[in-house]
Amino acid sequence: MSDTELRQEADAVLAGLVGDHEGTARLRTDQWRAIEALVADKRRALVVQRTGWGKSAVYFVATALLRRRGSGPTVIVSPLLALMRNQVEAAARAGIHARTINSANQEDWGTIEAEVAAGEVDVLLVSPERLNNPDFRDQVLPKLTASTGLLVVDEAHCISDWGHDFRPDYRRLRTMLAELPHGVPVLATTATANARVTADVAEQLGTGGGTDGQQEPGAAAALVLRGSLDRESLSLNVLRLPDASHRLAWLGQHLTALPGSGIIYTLTVAAAEEVSAFLRQCGHKVASYTGKTENADREAAEADLLANRVKALVATSALGMGFDKPDLGFVVHLGSPSSPIAYYQQVGRAGRGVDHAEVLLLPGQEDEAIWRYFASLAFPPEDQVRRTLDVLAASDRPLSLPALEPRVELRRSRLEMMLKVLDVDGAVHRVKGGWTATNKPWKYDADRYAWVEQQRQAEQRAMRGYAETSDCRMEFLRRELDDEDAAPCGRCDNCAGARFTVEVEEVQVAAARGELRRPGIRVEPRKMWPTGMQSVGLDLKGRIPVQQQASAGRALGRLSDIGWGNRLRPLLSPQAGDGPLPDDVLQGAVTVLTEWAKGPGGWASGAADAMERPVGIVAIESLTRPQLVRSFAERIADIGRMPLLGAVTCVDEYGVAAGPRSNGAQRLRAVHEALTMPPELAESVAAVAGPVLLVDDFTETGWTLAVAARMLRQAGAKEVLPLVLAVQN
Repeated sequence: MSDTELRQEADAVLAGLVGDHEGTARLRTDQWRAIEALVADKRRALVVQRTGWGKSAVYFVATALLRRRGSGPTVIVSPLLALMRNQVEAAARAGIHARTINSANQEDWGTIEAEVAAGEVDVLLVSPERLNNPDFRDQVLPKLTASTGLLVVDEAHCISDWGHDFRPDYRRLRTMLAELPHGVPVLATTATANARVTADVAEQLGTGGGTDGQQEPGAAAALVLRGSLDRESLSLNVLRLPDASHRLAWLGQHLTALPGSGIIYTLTVAAAEEVSAFLRQCGHKVASYTGKTENADREAAEADLLANRVKALVATSALGMGFDKPDLGFVVHLGSPSSPIAYYQQVGRAGRGVDHAEVLLLPGQEDEAIWRYFASLAFPPEDQVRRTLDVLAASDRPLSLPALEPRVELRRSRLEMMLKVLDVDGAVHRVKGGWTATNKPWKYDADRYAWVEQQRQAEQRAMRGYAETSDCRMEFLRRELDDEDAAPCGRCDNCAGARFTVEVEEVQVAAARGELRRPGIRVEPRKMWPTGMQSVGLDLKGRIPVQQQASAGRALGRLSDIGWGNRLRPLLSPQAGDGPLPDDVLQGAVTVLTEWAKGPGGWASGAADAMERPVGIVAIESLTRPQLVRSFAERIADIGRMPLLGAVTCVDEYGVAAGPRSNGAQRLRAVHEALTMPPELAESVAAVAGPVLLVDDFTETGWTLAVAARMLRQAGAKEVLPLVLAVQN
């Protein structure tokens, strides 16, 4: 078949994909170049093009052409469920049968795998996490690799640890690339890769086809197609407002003026919930969308936004990649992301199918504290990695995450990320039942990890620069992505003048301030001991007996929210020092107590089944903020006219003052050995024989409250009601 005939066939498939019944749709030049490379030349290609350019059209058209020529199914490795759902629907329009294997459809896996084996599936979309599942990796992946007609790596920047959104599961692709049969084309796509990430991904695509994973002699290098990253429809704006109340009030007042429907991004789950609650109170139809949103609720929220039944989704980065709504009219960031590359990706959701879309950044004072928190979750220091390897090597059986977690100083999510990296590096292996050490030599690449951290710091400086620049904002973003054609856009607030006022009605500010300053977060008690505590010398397992549990408590706020969090973070930071509890924070805590008492089941509610009123207060001694906690307990005792019974004391033999341990099991071990019940406190608790209020500064894992409550219950407290200033998450 000639190039002309192949191009005509490709354009015809495109027409079906986009619903063009007139048959006038034509591929872009670089779309055709990529398809020709994949279908005619069986090459590997990397396409770096802006969101909305049509990267998915490349792999769907290529799939149709390859399948007609007898090739096996296309395998697309895709990071988000939203993207998968959109792409299955798009594929169907072109007569392409697509199926997905991901965490949301486990009951269908067997049927889908059988359909693939029978040749009934044209496209199989797989989440990257599947690549590291032992059953899938050992049983399904080898057969899939052998029969694949086209491998697509979507959001390919995730394959590179230089990228802003590195995901360790993507590293498994390196093995798959090396094991693909000769002549199987590979396509990688992304909208957010600077020159460094582009080179890294292109280099990894160049491997494969040989038994040693190296590029075969004479094989063509990966074709890199990199286009302009300008987005002609986007108007970028930065609005600097005095505080969180003004930012929230601005949204409440001006949301209806923004075109169409859109997305409001926040940096944390807590902020997303706060913002969506306030906007609903203002009469706006919005829904929240975070990593904690149930899958069914996510699907409903996506459908509502697609159908314009809501004005906006208030979302975290869980909605960052893959959501496809061409007529999205605006993207607002309430809080600044830490990377201009990540920011460009998220704002790229807007304006794909409309002439004009508004993009607004409302930076906040809490942004950098949140950046520091997420940066703390990076690859662990060498001593922690070596400790994990030693524990695995000493075990005569595989260790699951719950079994391994109590023996190492890592929280489970971070531990799992580290193990996935070590798996690809060959130091550990994931098997049924957990993880094993391979005992192969392994080097901690400190220089590389330090360099990645330097790049993270550079991106943060660039994001500050974006918010502060007086030059063109789109040009700034394009330069950060190494777009050689970057030039002033003529549309942003710096080029064309501000289109939005920062003025906000005082009544709206007061309403926002009232919402953000409304105190009171429910603190759920611990009800189960962590698994594996016997391995660290504690005979604690299973359910905590009800007669030893704390009751549900209360906190003034979350450290991660944009209301009380902004007040509490400076007060409770390691650099804050110690001192008496400030009056405004005390008043907030008193309001929490008052609403708790009068609320459903509260001791002042008058309900028949109401809890008893606390008869005394107990503090948890603090080694880092003794004045703060002591004054908190004393002033609540005075206001509530309850006796201060004493304090659960803390010794620092186990390093409790150094800060919370990084996983629940380690934290429980530390506080279990460090907290003690003075005899005089035990006598006082037994004497009052009623509920007690347990006061502390903040809680992260909940184990300090759980251990102290257990002591108090064993001493005779009828109920233990925790009251803290802040919860960590």
